[in-house]
Amino acid sequence: MTAEQSARTPNSPQSPGASQPSLTQHPAQPHPAHPTQPAHSTHHGHALVSILGPAFVAAVAYVDPGNVAANITSGARYGYLLVWVLVLANLMSVLIQYQSAKLGIVTGKSLPQILGERMGDAGRYMFFMQAEVIAIATDLAEVIGGAIALRLLFGLPLFWGGCVIGAVSTVLLWFQGGRTHRVFEKIVIAMLLVITFGFIAGLFVDPPNGGDVLAGLVPRFRGADSVLMASSMLGATVMPHAIYLHSTLVNDHYAPGEEKPDTRQLLRGSKIDVVWALALAGTVNLALLVLAANSLYGMSGTDTIEGAQHAIEMVLGPAVGTIFSIGLLASSLSSTSVGTYAGSEIMRGLLHIHAPMWACRVVTLVPALVVLWFSANPTFALVIGQVVLSIGIPFAIIPLMRYTRDRELMGKYRDGMVKHVVFLLVAVLIIALNVVLVYLTMTGQN
Repeated sequence: MTAEQSARTPNSPQSPGASQPSLTQHPAQPHPAHPTQPAHSTHHGHALVSILGPAFVAAVAYVDPGNVAANITSGARYGYLLVWVLVLANLMSVLIQYQSAKLGIVTGKSLPQILGERMGDAGRYMFFMQAEVIAIATDLAEVIGGAIALRLLFGLPLFWGGCVIGAVSTVLLWFQGGRTHRVFEKIVIAMLLVITFGFIAGLFVDPPNGGDVLAGLVPRFRGADSVLMASSMLGATVMPHAIYLHSTLVNDHYAPGEEKPDTRQLLRGSKIDVVWALALAGTVNLALLVLAANSLYGMSGTDTIEGAQHAIEMVLGPAVGTIFSIGLLASSLSSTSVGTYAGSEIMRGLLHIHAPMWACRVVTLVPALVVLWFSANPTFALVIGQVVLSIGIPFAIIPLMRYTRDRELMGKYRDGMVKHVVFLLVAVLIIALNVVLVYLTMTGQN
């Protein structure tokens, strides 16, 4: 098979988005069902609108309760010191998520599926084990955050709140896949809007000083603890499971048998999808840090989500505190559903096991419930969970970087040298920060 033929290979029958063989055809070729129809005809007049959605689902992973814990803790403890970390992480996430989408669009396969095809049995199982640890750390943050939100809103004990979050998120997953997948996307996007409003409302009540925010763009640290916090923020912003999942979402976006736009249109639309979605997620993350830096800086007890919410009520009023809790609840429900979806795809791609979604839900939910039952400070578990996620990032981005440069896989759509070098620099920066994190952790300097 030539490189160009490889780029045009139809979706694999095992791929979640498998559809008509012509879906990844060369843009210049007419669709078989419409032999005289050009790619820009009225049939695809609303092609861009039809493409949007997958990145917004992936973006939910960037505004989960782990972000709330990491960003509020950072702002309350260090003020605007680490604003630059969030901005840099968000810029990196735009590149990484687009690359994942590009891989899925061109090959018709997910990143875990390609890994599973190219690794030996031992490698597949070892890779799956680290990915499963990442999935558990992800769900830990999301379920705990939701349980805290339910306690703040309704006084529900943490353990039972976690059970409610697990049950409701499982119901949401019934809409995932097939012809109801668009419904799942709309539910998640609606929750993303609730999250946005819930987490930025406080900024309208107590606007920050723009000069102070801009000063936070200067890269610097303040001791070893600030490096640990930066790594936690990075783990909460560049999410490994979102990288694995986005390559699936771009294909699951279309029901089996549904006609897709051509590859060039899909790539162009995906760029817009990713930029809009992650600009929204980045704004939410920045709003959380700025809110804490502006309104909660130096206040005691703000190193926990509950303490931060009570501080917000004291400073900005009970209405803002309630809105914040609602945003936290929406964040938990949407992100834990997306996280379970990612775990299912990782298992399917690496181990070739089509486990029921409820089984994947149970595997990651149980550890979170154990933490809720025994932990005296669940917010601290959230921050540590983000550190674990940060360590897992290289395992996702290094294969992605390699495959999007692979001529056999990508054909004419493979990365050029400039993009490849930029991607390499991003990977080196993330790995270097993680090496520092591991050193600080092992030497007890955190």
